[in-house]
Amino acid sequence: MAASGIVLLGFVLAHMVGNLKVFQGPDKLNTYAEFLRGVGAPVFGHGEILWIFRIGLIVAVAVHIASAVQLTRQARAARPVAYRRAVHLEDSYASRTMRWGGVIITAFVTYHLLHLTWGSVHNSFVPGDVYHNMVAAFQVLPVTLVYTIAIAFLGLHLHHGFWSALQTLGVNHRSRTNGVRVVSAGLAIAIVLGFLVGPYAILLGVIG
Repeated sequence: MAASGIVLLGFVLAHMVGNLKVFQGPDKLNTYAEFLRGVGAPVFGHGEILWIFRIGLIVAVAVHIASAVQLTRQARAARPVAYRRAVHLEDSYASRTMRWGGVIITAFVTYHLLHLTWGSVHNSFVPGDVYHNMVAAFQVLPVTLVYTIAIAFLGLHLHHGFWSALQTLGVNHRSRTNGVRVVSAGLAIAIVLGFLVGPYAILLGVIG
């Protein structure tokens, strides 16, 4: 769970940085997108390296979900009789939303791929024109709101997940708990803002 989560966190950060190129205009963003599709040439064909990364991400997601299911089953087996009253001592809202928050994130990723990668549910998708596709998508208020809700859940997931991963990997310690929590919260907030600043700049007409 921790190892696959760190891999996925790396992808999230890279994806966020790439999205921020929308502020540099269509040429920069579309050139960056084309670079991702053409990286590895001429040894590899167009898009082949990108698909290798995609397959790696799919494996990481599968391992992450399988680990979550396994840990849930182990937790239930360890406590077959539920508490008569839920008592939350060390956990937080972020930790209590990890499971169903993960389901929401998975559903959103599926929609996100259909929307901005394949264009199946896009209002005016232009293959290869990432800038146009982003601007056209986030000019629509319901789309931006759905995106906001999903990114908020992603932030909660990362807040608890990053702290938990460091604990699992032995980085966290009782003497450093507060500091690690602050870093986890700061990272989650930075990622949420990094993903939302572009869509809201588009929605408000700053980018167009």
